[in-house]
Amino acid sequence: MYGVYTLFYKEVVRFWKVAFQTVLAPVITALLYLLVFSHVLEGRVRVFEGVNYTAFLIPGLMMMSVIQNAFANSSSSLIQSKVTGNIVFLLLTPLSHLELFVGYVAAAVVRGFTVGVGVFLLAVLYVKVPVHSIAVIIGFALLSSGVMAVMGMIAGIWAEKFDQLAAFQNFIIMPLSFLSGVFYSIHSLPPFWQTLSHLNPFFYMIDGFRYGFFGQSDVAIEISFLVVVAAVFVLSVMTLALLKSGYKLRV
Repeated sequence: MYGVYTLFYKEVVRFWKVAFQTVLAPVITALLYLLVFSHVLEGRVRVFEGVNYTAFLIPGLMMMSVIQNAFANSSSSLIQSKVTGNIVFLLLTPLSHLELFVGYVAAAVVRGFTVGVGVFLLAVLYVKVPVHSIAVIIGFALLSSGVMAVMGMIAGIWAEKFDQLAAFQNFIIMPLSFLSGVFYSIHSLPPFWQTLSHLNPFFYMIDGFRYGFFGQSDVAIEISFLVVVAAVFVLSVMTLALLKSGYKLRV
């Protein structure tokens, strides 16, 4: 496990050395969303019974920050290593494809958690947020950041230059995260858009995470859990296969 720990430590230090960009900046961005949307839409958007809109926003913004930063950590690390050519020094080590997978994913989860906790600590100074189940909150945060860390690895392996990775993030990750119920309950949408929202896997991450705070959700918590677990499994199998084959890394 020394090799896995070393890779994990290297990845954590990599993002922590530029914490103003990788941690503080997304926290401030989330708080700006909170201030603007809560000011404009408080009392105008129908959400859960007994939950004010500002409190409703916080878990969504937390999870959006978690998944975007978990994705960014693993994807940016791989593409930087490929573009600069230092990926060869990692591939020459006796680390197996499973150990590479664990090191990158664990570090991405740490970054996602760090940003999410930062958003929560500052947001609760603005409005009080109840906690229904800490286990559900931590469980969905772990699973969801794991999904995005693995997806980030797939994007980093596939991309050959920075603009390809930027396209992946701007045209897939950002739209799916913004249209996943961060700023609204899907019950306020017309039937067609409700149905479309159920096809978005990010919706289940945020809806399950929000259940941990309010004990209420747009879909059954069991369904959200199964969808997120299935996403972790499928994407992990794909990523391990890519790492084992050396696709766009050794070839």
